[in-house]
Amino acid sequence: MPLTSFIPIAPDSDFPLENLPYGVFRLRSGGPARIGVAIGDYVLDLSVIDKAGLLAGTPVGGRGLFARDALNDFMVAGPVAWQSVRDTLQRLLSAHEPTLRDNQPLRDAALIRQAEVELLLPVQIGDFTDFYSSLYHATNTGKMLRPDSPPLFPNWRYLPVAYHGRASTVVVSGTPIHRPHGQIKPSSSPEPFFSPSRALDFEVELGVFIGIGNEFGVPVPIERAEEHIFGCVIVNDWSARDIQGWEYQPLGPFLSKNFATTISPWVVPFAALAPFRCAGEPQDPPPMAYLQAPGPSHFDITLEVWLNDTRICQTNARYLYWSFAQQIAHHTVNGCRLRPGDLIASGTISGPTKEARGCLFELTWRGTEPLQLADGSTRRWLENGDTVTMRAWAQGDGYRIGFGEATGTIVVR
Repeated sequence: MPLTSFIPIAPDSDFPLENLPYGVFRLRSGGPARIGVAIGDYVLDLSVIDKAGLLAGTPVGGRGLFARDALNDFMVAGPVAWQSVRDTLQRLLSAHEPTLRDNQPLRDAALIRQAEVELLLPVQIGDFTDFYSSLYHATNTGKMLRPDSPPLFPNWRYLPVAYHGRASTVVVSGTPIHRPHGQIKPSSSPEPFFSPSRALDFEVELGVFIGIGNEFGVPVPIERAEEHIFGCVIVNDWSARDIQGWEYQPLGPFLSKNFATTISPWVVPFAALAPFRCAGEPQDPPPMAYLQAPGPSHFDITLEVWLNDTRICQTNARYLYWSFAQQIAHHTVNGCRLRPGDLIASGTISGPTKEARGCLFELTWRGTEPLQLADGSTRRWLENGDTVTMRAWAQGDGYRIGFGEATGTIVVR
């Protein structure tokens, strides 16, 4: 049965008592940034309830960690502290607990309508790694780029392929996205030329934030990998396909990817996703020993993409071939150090149907099959003024664990 709170929460709300995602906010009327959790249509200001002593029974109570402009210091506290705070918040917000429910002055100070706050980038991000973990996406891409060769490179089924992104241009939902410039060389042109991207795209992904890192030189074993995950967000790793096509040989994407990556502002606790664990795509050949998870490590999370007022994609995280646990184990098997606040993204999440293709590159089949939008216009690639909105949720029995939105509008610099 769904948990009940003294705060009214609609059955289709993204933020029931089972969720309690963390975010950084400030009042639209002014004041400092601080940390809160989303509950229904409200934000619970954790700095207020911590100052009132309601988190005193947790390992982080009274330390002022929630009067900060980023989640990093709380993330460093580790899984025991995360679970303790989560348990305490679920108790305090329960319909049956009077401590906060019956203290009207404290409720007035601690509970703020989401419409009255500005949501900020929740984490100070140190490093950003983007994987390439969807079999359907990799296969479709290979078919388009290498029609006379096998769609997958020989290494793809043996290891989670990835590249290192640029943390400095990870931005929070609502941040305008400037159309990038770079070198472009169409097949019809003998030489490259400098131009704004003419093939701007989105990529629907999920990302996890590393809460506790590992020591330099010490790999994270796969059976302990999820202990390092603090929470999960929606990721839109914008892509300039024409710039990428010219620059990626031989080292991979650079300017075509590092100009902007949008994330949702609410970080869903990894613990909230536990009921939605499921098997992923069958892995053949079997992974090497260091990539063999002890049990199911994928999650049944629906993702959808809206282009302006038209839904153009609905897919699911269970379609990923490589899980986050496998990504972390592979990322560190050479001794690479992960640190609190690092962002690990799944790569484009595509599924077996056309609607489940997670980017315009696939949806329009490299621009050859334009999409029809609700207003009658068509799109091969993103145009100036277009708004891309991504949503995600895991559906429970009578409740949903929602991620909110990751939104960005294309503008010209």
